[in-house]
Amino acid sequence: MTPEILHEILQAAFPSAEIATSGQAGKFDVRVVDIQFEGKRPVARQQSVYAPLGSYIASGEVHAVSIKALTPEEWRKASLFG
Repeated sequence: MTPEILHEILQAAFPSAEIATSGQAGKFDVRVVDIQFEGKRPVARQQSVYAPLGSYIASGEVHAVSIKALTPEEWRKASLFG
């Protein structure tokens, strides 16, 4: 698994999202910025990001994922204030 392939998988699941992926050797950092996270708790957001990765996690292609799942407004504020 490469960050580029992981990006494609997540983009298919979140077509209107801004997605960033990085990592190697099965360990990845993922940022998904999407309006659909509005009103969802952090655990529900992470579950929705993990869902399209289930078979890759089960196969061992992906074994560690650090997820930031943000609304556009949360990402705007994080970008402004670090």
